[in-house]
Amino acid sequence: MDSPSRSGVFQASTDARLESFAESISFDRRLYHQDIRGSIAHASMLQSVGLISAQDFTQIRDTLKEIESEIDAGQFPIRLELEDIHMHIESVLIERIGDVGRKLHTARSRNDQVSTDTRIWVREALDRTDALLLQLQRAFLGRCERDLDVILPAYTHLQRAQPVLAPHYWLAYIEKFQRDRERITDCRVRVNQSPLGIAAVAGTTLPIDREQTASALDFQGITANSLDTSSDRDFIQESAFVLAMIASHLSGWAEEWILWSTVEFNFIKMPHQFCTGSSIMPQKVNPDTLELTRGKSARVMGNLQTLMLLVKNLPLAYNRDLQEDKPPLFDSFDTVTAMLELAIPIVAGSELQRDAIAARIEEGYLDATTLMEWLIRKGVPQRTAHHAVGAIVGEAMKQRIPLAELPIQTMQRHAEQIDESIREVLGTQNAVAAFSSYGSTAPHQVHDQIRRWNERLDDADHPEPR
Repeated sequence: MDSPSRSGVFQASTDARLESFAESISFDRRLYHQDIRGSIAHASMLQSVGLISAQDFTQIRDTLKEIESEIDAGQFPIRLELEDIHMHIESVLIERIGDVGRKLHTARSRNDQVSTDTRIWVREALDRTDALLLQLQRAFLGRCERDLDVILPAYTHLQRAQPVLAPHYWLAYIEKFQRDRERITDCRVRVNQSPLGIAAVAGTTLPIDREQTASALDFQGITANSLDTSSDRDFIQESAFVLAMIASHLSGWAEEWILWSTVEFNFIKMPHQFCTGSSIMPQKVNPDTLELTRGKSARVMGNLQTLMLLVKNLPLAYNRDLQEDKPPLFDSFDTVTAMLELAIPIVAGSELQRDAIAARIEEGYLDATTLMEWLIRKGVPQRTAHHAVGAIVGEAMKQRIPLAELPIQTMQRHAEQIDESIREVLGTQNAVAAFSSYGSTAPHQVHDQIRRWNERLDDADHPEPR
């Protein structure tokens, strides 16, 4: 049996090899809910404008709902020659209600049908991703009060740089994931435009009402140009970019905690239910979830590249190449969803190794910059102070002692402005307390940021309607 898309113009049946090569039912079958919802909205509009009768609409709607239930139950037959989920559903509809079923595709092409289904699916997937990011933000925020008394070394070039409160680290990831959520919100606006009614490429001569179907399907508006709409996959590419950014942020976090969980760092202990062992070394507790998060991020980024290359040379308007947009799209959402679902309990359940961190926190001269800025406040030019403190650190390194234990007289050889009051800013506790700028690790700033994020994430439980 040939696909219903083959009209009377064809003089030979489809080659079986082409059927296998061209099918998309193996991956687009997951669009069936969206396809049936879009078809019911389209049929309702056709009735409203007088293109089908009320009885026709009722038959179409009820039969589509029956088909949906059968797919839900796994009782829906798949036939390769029907190519995709759209033709499968329509073919069964026609088998059951005959000519009434044949009316459904009035003023509609698979081009606008596929775009409509995919936009609805992407919109729903973006909302699910946003909800998971919110949970991850809350997991990091939940750590803030718990770890408020812990000081960690901040790194640049993976070398110890300055001391920060542990919540300052957690807040940094909350900020990253907030930008991801804002990108989702912005992307969703462009996703949420209805293409239904542009038909194949030029629109239709029939008296349809695109605004009605857009409203029924919760779209914010309708697309304005049929040529553009038929070819447009910007919304898929943009969604893939948003997911690639999320994956990048998750990969960076995973890399950091992989390092932190080593004996060499010994900063954090992960929940064992998210770790694996070795087939030969019985002592091993490997952070495989984080390693796979880091590794799978490459797939998400690769999917973005696939989508960019897929469309880069396509002329207006629809081309069958666009069928290949769904495997990378689905894979990116599936992969990021899995990564987020695991990140949430790992963040919530991991424990900082407080004693190990405290035992080494004074290593690395994390208070050197604070000493330099103390000299600047005394009127010493920044470059002069920078050189002097470097020499002072050199003295401490020779003696293998922290700056706070270096004799004042030794420091004064390099900066005569130094007196006993310098002790107020030396040592990591004092150095952290000395910070004051907005966005810094100053304790009062961190407290304010925690309060602000508590309020902001609480408000997320009552979002404005989209």
